[in-house]
Amino acid sequence: MHYRNFAHVSNQPLQVEDNFKRASDFIRTAASKEAQLAVLPEYHLTSWVPDDPGFLDAASKWRTYLQRYQDLAKECNICIVPGTIVEQHTAEGIPPTKLSNVAYFIDNNGYILGRYVKNHLCKVGLLICWDLAFEEGFRELTSGGAKMIIIPTFWTLTDCSPAGLKRNPFAEAKFLDSILVSRAYENTSAIVFANAGGPSERGYAGLSQVTVPFIGALGRLGSSDEAMSLVDIDTAILDEAEDNYKIRADLASADWHYDYMRGSTKEKL
Repeated sequence: MHYRNFAHVSNQPLQVEDNFKRASDFIRTAASKEAQLAVLPEYHLTSWVPDDPGFLDAASKWRTYLQRYQDLAKECNICIVPGTIVEQHTAEGIPPTKLSNVAYFIDNNGYILGRYVKNHLCKVGLLICWDLAFEEGFRELTSGGAKMIIIPTFWTLTDCSPAGLKRNPFAEAKFLDSILVSRAYENTSAIVFANAGGPSERGYAGLSQVTVPFIGALGRLGSSDEAMSLVDIDTAILDEAEDNYKIRADLASADWHYDYMRGSTKEKL
């Protein structure tokens, strides 16, 4: 089976309608080129400006834009992971300040198949941004049968500490390029990484890419400029990698010996 994926748009803070239109144009273009799955970055509708007075109002419109993405998926016959959508949730008698950062998987008929992280969606799993740093999240998805793991992200070069930046101003780029390939090998999975685009002088990293075992990065967008990448993923390579490395077989074996995966409380030797 083959999938075609695309990634990597910039956004203007709190310009929700303009950001949606830009993303929709990319999705329609991808669908016209027979893409089956479109993936957008984290915070792509609002950017991340939680201290701005308009942020809560923008987040209150999440249902409207989620429905519009569902309609778009059905219109274009394409599956969509609309990055993450910041949602404002209210409860009676409680100030409307609770925010959730949510990833959805919308199928090509416009139906929501899964929400946020612990979802195994027709062998597709979802993680968000910093989850990338933790192998445990990938292991949980892989153990549940996921073969493609999608990660909408808002990751900048300035996320690195001053000490790290002094050592290497592009340390975060090195981290991303290295760990994305590692996660593909470690889990015999395709990793779809969709990062926010934006001005390099503001620290945007870009680097959206798909990684697979044996090959590494596919369709890597090397700059932070807004762009679209169409990538063919031949999922047969994932089966070939599993035949070679037997990661999933080891995870499922009765003598798997890493207790944190088993939830064991027995005394460690």
